[in-house]
Amino acid sequence: MKETAIFAGGCFWCMVSPFDEQPGIEKVVSGYTGGHTIDPTYEEVLTQKTGHTEAVEITFDPSVISYEELVDIYWNQTDPTDAMGQFQDRGDNYRPVIFVLNEKQKTIAEKSRQLLSESGKYKNPIVTVIEEVKPFYPAEEQHQEFYQKNPEKYAQEKEERLHYQQSKERN
Repeated sequence: MKETAIFAGGCFWCMVSPFDEQPGIEKVVSGYTGGHTIDPTYEEVLTQKTGHTEAVEITFDPSVISYEELVDIYWNQTDPTDAMGQFQDRGDNYRPVIFVLNEKQKTIAEKSRQLLSESGKYKNPIVTVIEEVKPFYPAEEQHQEFYQKNPEKYAQEKEERLHYQQSKERN
């Protein structure tokens, strides 16, 4: 039986590959969720007037990879101390959110966030929010599997994330 997980952590281009490459992942879809506009476009979400954030919807086989493991992967792809975007991507449409589909996911996500907070890994507080899922709208085709279709641009995005994070850590 397949399950679904939805995570937001900055530009969805950089959120697909870390999950897509794991055993037990059936598919990863880039899209928008958390807002009030029905079936928004990329351009509409960029205006920050739709309430949506860029996110990935992951279909997975829980007998191969658990939701808890997916949450762990998520933490390693984001800066959970930055509520106003991720890395070089700024604004509410890039905020870090774990969207939960049921009480089991909520419990796992909250426990994981608490453990991360207590770990001492970050000097600033963990601000990633956990919200009940709202309708998920797949992004336009050019945004799907971006890392495979546009490896040069994807590499540039990852490099910019790394530079931003290193700069933040120095300050």
